[in-house]
Amino acid sequence: MLYYRPVGLKELELIAKADFKAFPPRLPEQPIFYPVLNFEYAEQIARDWNTKSNSFAGFVTKFEVEDDYAKKFDVRVVGSRIHQELWVPAEQLTEFNCHIVGKITVEAAYYGENFVGEINSETNLPKSIEI
Repeated sequence: MLYYRPVGLKELELIAKADFKAFPPRLPEQPIFYPVLNFEYAEQIARDWNTKSNSFAGFVTKFEVEDDYAKKFDVRVVGSRIHQELWVPAEQLTEFNCHIVGKITVEAAYYGENFVGEINSETNLPKSIEI
């Protein structure tokens, strides 16, 4: 099953450090890891929310999870029909990462007007991210 995950710059840097094979552990105030089921919803968060706070950059990642494993988690609709999330308890994220097939890819990058940093013109990613 394919999933998308909107992330900010710090989370993307941690994904890159894991060779694009795992998502970093959740913070104590983040009890749920929630990848989303479609690009449009991930894009909405990355473009409209992430570019307006913290690093002022948002990215849409895409990854595949083994179907049989992914079925054990609930899908929640948290708004309109496109706002579908897979709810993975934070304490299960390490195991979830073991069921990712292949690598996590970056499908889109968005930058707010307050973004500070250099962007690689070939990858459209910050130079702090090595692919």
